[in-house]
Amino acid sequence: MGDKANAHPGAAGRATAADHPASVRNVVLVGHSGSGKTTLVEALALTAGAVNRAGRVEDGGTVSDYDEIEHRQQRSVQLSLVPVEWGGYKINLLDTPGYADFVGELRAGLRAADAALFVVSASDGVDGSTRMVWEECAAVGMPRAIVITHLEAARADFEEMTRICAETFGGDDPDAVLPLYVPLHGPQGPDGHAPVTGLTGLLTRKLFDYSSGERKESEPGPEQLPAIEEARNRLIEGIIAESEDETLMDRYLGGEAIDVKTLIDDLERAVARGVFHPVLAAAPAAEGAKQGLGTVELLELVTGGFPTPLERETPTVTTPEGRPREITSACDPDGPLVAEVVKTASDPYVGRISLVRVFSGTLRPDATVHVSGHGLADRGHEDHDVDERIGALSAPFGKQQRSLTHCIAGDLACVAKLNRAETGDTLSAKDDPLLMEPWEMPDPLLPLAIQAHSKADEDKLSQGLARLVAEDPTMRLEQNQDTHQVVLWCLGEAHADVALERLRSRYGVQVDVIPHRVSLRETFADRSAGRGRHVKQSGGHGQYAICEIEVEPLPGGSGIEFVDKVVGGAVPRQFIPSVEKGVRAQAAKGVAAGYPLIDVRITLRDGKAHSVDSSDAAFQTAGALALREAAADAKIHLLEPVAEVSVLVGDSYVGPVMSDLSGRRGRVVGTEQAGGGRTLVRAEVPEIEIDRYAVDLRSLSHGTARFGRRYTRHEPMPSHVADKLRERTKEN
Repeated sequence: MGDKANAHPGAAGRATAADHPASVRNVVLVGHSGSGKTTLVEALALTAGAVNRAGRVEDGGTVSDYDEIEHRQQRSVQLSLVPVEWGGYKINLLDTPGYADFVGELRAGLRAADAALFVVSASDGVDGSTRMVWEECAAVGMPRAIVITHLEAARADFEEMTRICAETFGGDDPDAVLPLYVPLHGPQGPDGHAPVTGLTGLLTRKLFDYSSGERKESEPGPEQLPAIEEARNRLIEGIIAESEDETLMDRYLGGEAIDVKTLIDDLERAVARGVFHPVLAAAPAAEGAKQGLGTVELLELVTGGFPTPLERETPTVTTPEGRPREITSACDPDGPLVAEVVKTASDPYVGRISLVRVFSGTLRPDATVHVSGHGLADRGHEDHDVDERIGALSAPFGKQQRSLTHCIAGDLACVAKLNRAETGDTLSAKDDPLLMEPWEMPDPLLPLAIQAHSKADEDKLSQGLARLVAEDPTMRLEQNQDTHQVVLWCLGEAHADVALERLRSRYGVQVDVIPHRVSLRETFADRSAGRGRHVKQSGGHGQYAICEIEVEPLPGGSGIEFVDKVVGGAVPRQFIPSVEKGVRAQAAKGVAAGYPLIDVRITLRDGKAHSVDSSDAAFQTAGALALREAAADAKIHLLEPVAEVSVLVGDSYVGPVMSDLSGRRGRVVGTEQAGGGRTLVRAEVPEIEIDRYAVDLRSLSHGTARFGRRYTRHEPMPSHVADKLRERTKEN
């Protein structure tokens, strides 16, 4: 691990195809936006010899942030793979966005990885969303380590941040979160700050000095040993507490000096089992340096302590029809092909590119595979079950691609020209089609209503939107039949901004954002009657139809009921369906504010016809006129959709959340403890009041709350709210 000898420089560099799953490490970097994940990936790539100089986020020169949007915003917005080689191992570094709007990219990275590096800024600390991801990883037993960055900040305190990490991530066992190294500080500057220049390895009592730009090993002085021993003893006790060797603790307490190799081996096993979480420190390489501080130690932790793909269970696999299918030997390059598309992107020159994690079997260029979809029809994603011929295989390195001859189980690769495959789809043998259980994706709950900017854009809009949602399963495309709006449902404002930018720059579609309309309804507040008279004579056959109706409200959910109570043939039998057709057509258009009419019984009482001039069309028109007249003499309620909202929030934010929901005309219907210091708040809230709740809740809870919504019913809108809405409708 970190106290082992350096890997041979000749083994370093940019990775290509792996030959055996045991030589692969798949590592995802997790942390809030600005914590330094992308900079850390750059430093690791430099130390591994994959790049000659480290790029900077501010300059748009990093390997993993290669998208134009990332350059402009100076933050990651998508999952990026940077494979490097170290000590004969291939390390797939998965850099993820830290901003909550791009959590879909993070979840894809978690799916593709076998271990996680949680990157924590010494100046910013641990945010709520990072804590939530840690808990998710803990629930599935994913091995984790912590890397503390930004130690160059004026008030950075490694010891204090390590204590915070132990409290935050350690839960009931803070001694399972301990540093393997402590920083070495150089001379104090004029501002009183002593920069970190190296690290002290606690197990071997070695000093690793990075001040020259490359790690140099030395022995500590006598004055340094007491501080080292105190931290070392605590680390040894933490390692032994998680050891599978039950005799080790008794031997240690009995005064036996435990061999360093035994401690390192036990440490590596505990890390791989996900029960011990080492804390390390890292800093970017200075200009002209060959290695960033702490990067050698980190690469050795990854290769020595993180598990191989062989140690990960394959996610649940079924046939496309849903029949269980057991993969007997997980991660076998010679087994049945099971691979998953973890990310989909479009290249203007190559076309669609799919980043794939192979869980079983071996993927080869030009092979025909079966593509099984997950049926995310509610999000605008096509459900498919087709055979496709894959194009070239390549190893990505940021935006660069290196050709590959194959990709074995446990490794990742990019596949070109899978035109039907989308993120989350399964690739398998065409004669043995399989489907992997999908990973959980958050529901997009922020609506973005759009329309084409011009006729030329209108012609390209549907194709551009289809390609956009094919790449991003956290986005939902809705063609609202009531409001006739095209709505992109996103995770937040930043997510929406990136979607609009990609439509414009990648697919050449300019769109305008318009106010999102909620699907309202109308209904009668009380009984009313109306007479529809459609009589016209203009030479030849005229138009003659008269009908009289009564309208009465019905309970919610009843729809529209049409009743015929005509006596004496006042309206001939053949024209009664015409009256109903006209009434229903007018109800669909609305009778007051242009929203569909629901929950009424319309009774046809009487009417008149002409033996020559009456017709189907005339009675349709008369029926519509009768309904409009009945509405003119009645009080019409506007009905608004009400959603059941469930908010999972930390206990300290329950009061503000409930107060906010009440301010949105919501009714809190219950609360319950959800464990882990969180409460589930359930409320019924008008949908018109939660259009931007995804943004507002994040601000209110500092990014720690989640919510879901489900339509329950339409109910009358308060008169003062309805009056304001009608006024706005008139103005527009």
